[in-house]
Amino acid sequence: MKIVNAKVFTKDFNFANIDIEVNGTVFGTSFDNEIVDAKGLMAIPGLIDTHFHGSLGADFMDSTPKSLEKIAKYQASVGVTSICPASMTMGLNEIASAFANAAHFKAKDDEADLVGIYMEGPFVSHLKLGAQNPKYVMAPDLLAFRQLQHTANGLVKVLAIAPEVPTALDTIKLLQNEVKVSIAHTGCSYDIALKAIENGAKRLTHTFNAMPGINHRSPGPILAAVDAPWCEAEIITDGVHIHPSAVRAAFKLFGPEKMILISDSMMAAGLDDGEYSLGGQAVFVEGRKATLKDGTIAGSATNLYDCMVTAVKEMQIPLVDAIRAATYNPARSIGILDKCGSIDYGKKADLLLIDEDLNLKAVLLRGKWGKSV
Repeated sequence: MKIVNAKVFTKDFNFANIDIEVNGTVFGTSFDNEIVDAKGLMAIPGLIDTHFHGSLGADFMDSTPKSLEKIAKYQASVGVTSICPASMTMGLNEIASAFANAAHFKAKDDEADLVGIYMEGPFVSHLKLGAQNPKYVMAPDLLAFRQLQHTANGLVKVLAIAPEVPTALDTIKLLQNEVKVSIAHTGCSYDIALKAIENGAKRLTHTFNAMPGINHRSPGPILAAVDAPWCEAEIITDGVHIHPSAVRAAFKLFGPEKMILISDSMMAAGLDDGEYSLGGQAVFVEGRKATLKDGTIAGSATNLYDCMVTAVKEMQIPLVDAIRAATYNPARSIGILDKCGSIDYGKKADLLLIDEDLNLKAVLLRGKWGKSV
């Protein structure tokens, strides 16, 4: 297959008028005569959500093949072609069950690839729980993590840790070459956050949320990450979690090369308002806002594609930066850039065709067209 006349988002983070060739499931020299005319459209890589919990009434922690299938099918339909679902702070046996379920998942033709797991909890702080269940919070445990990683068959790509809790800094140092450690659900100071980064932490979990904000006398973990030689910042641009000015500030502080868009969506994504659950706790959804009974924001009800569009249209993030933060950067962050994240020879043939108003028109998933939108 050859796709012609599209404006193609390149690995140089710009648009170019080039043809795209597809050979089977990857980008490569085409040996057939099928021509797809994409005049008037932009071609961008399939999106990669490295931190979300569920969609369409299903949750990663359901630990059933049916739930993962439902999640993966929905995500692919909205342009998210690679997924890294997140666990919640629950019992270790429940987490292990979810990880074992993920390890056995094989994507069908209309389902996104499961490329990793984001382990969010139970190694968090009681000071900034967000929607994490306090009943199951525990100090970072090296052996417990390695057992869970074995159960997951190595799929855990990101591990969330609050660096101020006992054993955290030592655990981060010992695991820095085994998993990407992310500073998360924390009340830590600037100094402790910087120490965590020096010990090997390389990411902030949903930046601004579930952590101290920026204060000129107590700058906290965000400015520690800015000052570090390298620390990525994931951010939720659903229009609920963070004010547009703070999103713009984050892109300026970290630079577009370090920003990662996530949806942090829970099971309500793709469904109507109502009552749902997350990590064993009731969640109430109205519009784009999902909250616990006490009003605490509990994930989002927005998929990553819509988050990317919101970043551009409502937050004035340049289109090329938003696309990069939803494709290339997350692929690099979890170590799969050799397989996806850009439209490049030999990589999975995952791409989206979108119009000038950022409407999603078609999804190419592993070289096969999904339903037009």
